[in-house]
Amino acid sequence: MPGKYHIRAAPVPNRFPRISRSGILAWPEGCLGCNACVKKACIYGVYSESSDPGQVKGALDYLCQSCFRCIQSCPGRTLYKSLNPEYSALGDAYWTPEIVSGLWYQAETGKIPVSGAGYGGAFAGPGFDEMWTDMSEIVRPTRDGIHGREYINTSVDLGRKPKALEFDGQGRMTTPEASLVEIPLPIVFDLLPWSPLPDRIEQAILEGARQTGTLAVTATAPKEGGHRDHVILLLDDTEPPDRELVAGLKMVEIKDGPEVGARQAQLKEIDPSVVVSIRMTMSSESPYRARQLAEDGAEVLHVLANAWGREADGSGFFIKDRVKGIHLVLVECGMRDQVTLIAGGGIAMAEHVAKLIMCGADAASIDVPLLVAMECRACRRCAEGIECPIHLEDVDPAWGGARIRNLMAGWHSQLLEVLGAMGMREARRLRGEMGRSMLYEDLEREFFSTLTGKRN
Repeated sequence: MPGKYHIRAAPVPNRFPRISRSGILAWPEGCLGCNACVKKACIYGVYSESSDPGQVKGALDYLCQSCFRCIQSCPGRTLYKSLNPEYSALGDAYWTPEIVSGLWYQAETGKIPVSGAGYGGAFAGPGFDEMWTDMSEIVRPTRDGIHGREYINTSVDLGRKPKALEFDGQGRMTTPEASLVEIPLPIVFDLLPWSPLPDRIEQAILEGARQTGTLAVTATAPKEGGHRDHVILLLDDTEPPDRELVAGLKMVEIKDGPEVGARQAQLKEIDPSVVVSIRMTMSSESPYRARQLAEDGAEVLHVLANAWGREADGSGFFIKDRVKGIHLVLVECGMRDQVTLIAGGGIAMAEHVAKLIMCGADAASIDVPLLVAMECRACRRCAEGIECPIHLEDVDPAWGGARIRNLMAGWHSQLLEVLGAMGMREARRLRGEMGRSMLYEDLEREFFSTLTGKRN
């Protein structure tokens, strides 16, 4: 049994003041400044330093948890709060302000985000929000994997596994030894869909991969040192592979194309131990293409949607639905256990990782959360050639790596919570466990069939 995996998080301060949802606090005429309300009793300490309205407004963004105790307890009912316009401007319809601010909190503290106001959102929606996990084991008192009362393994293997082991007459195994790369977390870091000048940002991502023990896809040749063991090198498909560059790497990635099989064979000739991943753009043809590649000897398939989890060809399929289709096609042809499936695009929260694995992926690749961990606003101005409002191109790689480490610490804790609540002690067992999930569409159809007398 491998040793228990733990990410040691430590507070990493923000470079800029945190933007909160209700960041405007107003005292209209009529406030007596009596200090008899919760200006002295606020459990989050917003009012502890001073009763001066100017100072309290400055502290509010950082400390307030929107419990609204101050509003309810003001004797003269003169205190009120309103929505912060800076908060509303964060991200977009998919990368919502709630998601962005939650990622910031985790990158700063390494903790699971908990709001004093509780969850006030919808319980169903598009994409991952229409999928719920079975938490029936949450009542078990020994379930807690975060605090060490139960061993839960989150490691996964990347590479091609033999369908069966073969032995000769003397009992010696004749099956070639499989080339596998084990990572302690079912998450790899991917190329960024948008970014300012990427040099220092890429260094921060590689440092985050080193501190968490996972791998990061990069198109830049790795230098000798601590980061080389945490690189998935994306090779240029217009040039023959560099022998010196490939030799000694754990894993490389090549783009899908007509010559992908021959290119993989070239790489295996250079270094038989290197694991080759094939980078695929998610489309309606992905399930059939995945089957063909698996039959031709592919080791790892890396299927990618866009930053919002949708197919680039405009078909509208969401990543969880397409991954489920790929998984089932590989199951039908009897090759699912041989090939590794990584999927990425639109992975915004820790729960998305667990849900994607339940749909059939072995691991998830993330991109935008790495930027958001370094205080990106997800405004995409850099993609339009506009200057980054927080100058991400100037980040300290050590600071950025520590922020990514904290984000993964929070995500790892949440993954342990999901696995423990489902009664699972192995992340590998979660793959394809659709029977342990509930889909809003299926539940709605089943419920209304009892009213109409029809079951589709």
